Amino acid sequence: MRVKSGLVFAVALGTALPALAQDPAPKTLGQLAPEIDAMFAKFQADAHIPGLVYGVVQDGRLAYVKGIGVQDLESRRPVTPDTRFRIASMTKAFTALAILKLRDDGKLRLDDLAELYIPEMKGWTYPTKDSPRIRIRDLLQHVGGFVTDDPWGDRQQVLPQADFTKMIAAGVPFSRVPQSSHEYSNFGYALLGRIVTNASGMAYTDYVQRTILTPLGMTHSGFDVTKAPKETYARGYRWENDAWVAEPEMVDGAFNSMGGLQVSAGDYAKWVAFLLAAWPARDDPDTGPVKRSTVREIAQGSNFTSVVNRIGASGADACKQSLAYGMGWRVAQDCELGLTLAHGGGYPGYGSHVMLMPETGTAVFVLANRTYAGPSAPAWDTAVAMDKAGLLHWRDIPVSPAIAAMFAATRAAYAAGNLEPLDGKLAMNFLLDRSAANWATELAKLKDQVGACPTAEPLAPTGAMATAFRLNCDKGKLDGMLLLAPTTPITIQALRLRVVPN
Repeated sequence: MRVKSGLVFAVALGTALPALAQDPAPKTLGQLAPEIDAMFAKFQADAHIPGLVYGVVQDGRLAYVKGIGVQDLESRRPVTPDTRFRIASMTKAFTALAILKLRDDGKLRLDDLAELYIPEMKGWTYPTKDSPRIRIRDLLQHVGGFVTDDPWGDRQQVLPQADFTKMIAAGVPFSRVPQSSHEYSNFGYALLGRIVTNASGMAYTDYVQRTILTPLGMTHSGFDVTKAPKETYARGYRWENDAWVAEPEMVDGAFNSMGGLQVSAGDYAKWVAFLLAAWPARDDPDTGPVKRSTVREIAQGSNFTSVVNRIGASGADACKQSLAYGMGWRVAQDCELGLTLAHGGGYPGYGSHVMLMPETGTAVFVLANRTYAGPSAPAWDTAVAMDKAGLLHWRDIPVSPAIAAMFAATRAAYAAGNLEPLDGKLAMNFLLDRSAANWATELAKLKDQVGACPTAEPLAPTGAMATAFRLNCDKGKLDGMLLLAPTTPITIQALRLRVVPN
């Protein structure tokens, strides 16, 4: 039995309670692998991609990985988990976590003005006299007011740092007033790289290497692709006039923080496993390079939300997603997959995608060596296939002592047919919302319909203060919801009961 965290109890509206669904009998990942392989093989052929590698991370490890095609057209070396691909804008997640790490270490604050760390921004002319000046937080969530700059930004990778300083000093034409709307900006993340440099006192690449890559053991990753071993280097190509054309190999430059990182599948799985390990919150010692609570912060999307279709073949029929941009991640709630964090990477010679499902400890990623390959669809289709196969293992929310005690009292009240077993346990609003006499009448009607309810299914809490429940009764079942109040001692603020339809 599971209730996904995306489901909300509509207490105030009194709407229907969520159904408590049984999980399907699971397959193994090995049994599902041929279906996954077929999806990626078809995508590779249809999209004219020389080579790609894809992986599933689950329960802290790279549970499945496969390379197909070749990493370069000259030597025809096959793609392996050790092949190094540039991940383009998936680099932004590393930049965002670097900023948060600096915040944790007291080097900056997210609400600091960016110009405190980039003095060349102080002379900028904003679009209106009442425009707010850009904060670090605004750059993280793409609300700095800059114009969307794909594909211009991708070609700035090689820009020397000195030229970037001149570009900043010259000012920028704004697309809109900062903090007024989300608009994706590579330029904004390049500015974040400069902030990392100036706040840390070392080059952006050195800071990311020292604080993230090295601690995670990502020894096959880095920003200077010219030094990557050729035997594991995925050369980038574009598909043009029905033929592959090699893209220029772009050296590390000032826009590295928006898209310059190169990784192997094995290394990238370590990064993904580290992120997933931040969920759920717990008392264990923090052992990662960045605190678990800080990692979870990346899932806090800005308030500029949109309603979108899920990516992939199921998108047209699946329920809509609520989407926002967090910190280096697109954050969406999916009614079947739960909380998802995802990001693509498009770049001259490369295309990539990653999607995380933190509530199940699962992620899917794919790296390819064709310009703007856009391999998001097979990644999401893999996640959906895993869900249908019963391979997404939802982490149970523990039943708190308060919930357990109040549920026991609630069952006693049902058995008694009145609220006496709840004396001293009700919040001040409870009897104002519905009288004790009315509750006695309602309980009598329910007992007339379904009789006594001697047993119950395991509770399905949504937190330490709320739970769904199901009672097994003589003539049917009762679904219920119990919501506690923010009081000391803890009391019940709402209780809902309904007969489960046959």
